[in-house]
Formats: sequence, structure tokens, C-alpha cells
Amino acid sequence: MYLATIDCGTTNTRIFIVKDEGSVVGRASRKVGVRDTAISGSNAVLKDGIRKTFDEALAGASLSAGDIGMVLSSGMITSEIGLIDIPHLWAPAGLKELADNIVEVADPGVVPLPLPIRFIRGIKNRYNPDTAGMRDVGRLDFMRGEETQVAGLLAARRIALPVTVVILSSHTKFIPIDRERRILGSLTTLSGQIFEAVVQQTFIGKSIGEDPSDPAPASIDGDIVEQAYQRVREAGFLRTLLMPRFLDVLLKTRWHQRRLFVEAAIAAEDMRAIGYFARMGFPEESHFILVGNERRCRIYEHLLRHHVQGAREIDCISDPDEVDALSIRGAVSLARMAGMIPR
Repeated sequence: MYLATIDCGTTNTRIFIVKDEGSVVGRASRKVGVRDTAISGSNAVLKDGIRKTFDEALAGASLSAGDIGMVLSSGMITSEIGLIDIPHLWAPAGLKELADNIVEVADPGVVPLPLPIRFIRGIKNRYNPDTAGMRDVGRLDFMRGEETQVAGLLAARRIALPVTVVILSSHTKFIPIDRERRILGSLTTLSGQIFEAVVQQTFIGKSIGEDPSDPAPASIDGDIVEQAYQRVREAGFLRTLLMPRFLDVLLKTRWHQRRLFVEAAIAAEDMRAIGYFARMGFPEESHFILVGNERRCRIYEHLLRHHVQGAREIDCISDPDEVDALSIRGAVSLARMAGMIPR
């Protein structure tokens, strides 16, 4: 049987055509996500983008829609700015809870199939809805999509627990997992979108734009990362974001040095979230697994090694195919656990 997995995020949608054992036979991606709904006030752009991406994935697999026996979906597609609003599960939640709570919905008009779509629910931090107020906002958080990546990680690897998985995408999301393999919740920052906004919407973008005649080195300059970290601590995040302008106009620096400075400043600000772990009841000492772009992972790895005492061991998953495989493997393993796919 062939399956289609839909991974819809804030800014991008990826669709994979896979055999029921998880091997990929077709794939397609498109820069469309729930941010388009938030901006336009309608999910029409999102629906159209998913349809086109689905058709491209089928074409890449040399299959027709009738060859697909199941559609699995995760991510922001199940949010109020996605296609259908499906409530989160409460943390802590393990793989069994995720599998037992997959929601089957009649096709909402995004794939040309007379099949329901099976949606994997997200997870939210636990709080008391009857008594929580503004004073509790620092403890609130949720995820949609990352829980499926975590399921794929746990299905594929023997991991020293507890572990904190750090997903680096349009956000940074810290996800602690306890010794019972339960997701304890999450802490999220707006890191990726902040970087994009700085590049596209501020005059700092001019100082960190790529110069093809001056290739960036493959390695990360730890001294620049440290300078950015110290400036964030001493002068604050917003003033530090302005400093690449000074480095550009007043000093002889190169574009990739200034760009690394901005990336490291954002990562340094992210480290502050780890200081909140104790208040959340998350393990302060754990194995860390970074998932995302290799350059970004190396910046975070440097800061974790030098400035976070509880980081016992740090691994990185940066290969694009391996990152993609997490969501695919997670969706398939949860569907199998739920009895939707034969073992």
C-alpha cells in the first residue's frame, strides 16, 4: 500500500508518497503554510498549495491518486489557521497517547481522493483553564508537527534519556522527553521568523546579504559566536541586532562574519529559554539532540557546550533526508501503533 504524508508548517508544506514500510517514492514541497492564512484571513491559498504539492508528489512517484490507500497529516494544518482545528493533547503524552488519538476526518477538499485524512494531534503544556491567567502565560506552549518528528526519532534510535530535542525551523522548539519516553511539553521561540524579518524588513539585511564573490567558510567562527553571546548578555538582544550595521559601516568586516553575528545573537537569546526549564518541571540535565540546518545546529551546539551546564551530550541531525525521515517515520509508526497499518 502507498501512503501520503502531509507535513504542513508555518511557512512550508512537504508531502511524501511512501510505501507502508516507510520508504519514500515521491516527494514535493512548497513555500506555503499557515502564515499565508494568518496574513490573508483565508485558507484558500493553503488549500490550493497543498493540492498542487500533492499532485507534484504523485507525479514524482509516477503514481495516480487512486494508488494512495491512506493519507496521514501532522503540523499546523490542524490549527485554527490551518484546515481544521483539532484540540491538542495534554502533556505529558507518550507515543501510545498520540497513536490512540489520531483523528479521522472526511476529506476536507485538499487531495483528489475519496479518502479521509488521518490527523495526528499536537500537544500543549498542562495548565488549569479555569484558573490560569496572564500571570501564567510564561508556562504556556504547544506544538503541532514536532510531536510527529519526536515519534520518528524515538522509533528509529536508541536514545539516552532524558533527552531534550531542539527543532530549529521557523521557530526554535525545545521538547523535553522523560525516562518513560513521554513528551513533557515544549518551550518555543520565534527565532527563524525573526531572522527572516531582520533580513527582509530591516536595514540590517543590507549588511548581512550574501556576496557570491566572497564565499562563506564551511566552519563556524567560535569567537564571533561568543562575541554575539556576550553582547546579548550585556547590551540586550535588540541593541545587539543593530551591531552588524556598525560592523559594516565602521569596521572592515565581511558579510558572512556579520551574518553569523546575527544568527548567533538570535541563538544566544534562545539560550534564555533553557533557564526556564526548572519552572516548567523539565529536566535541567539531559542529552540534547539538535534537528535542523547544519550551520544553525553548529551555532546552537557551541552555545550549549560553553554556556549550558546541563547539556551532558549533544547530537545533531542535519542531513535533509534524515530530517525529512523523522516526520515520515513518526507518522507511519504512529499509524501502525494505532492498528491502521499492519505490523
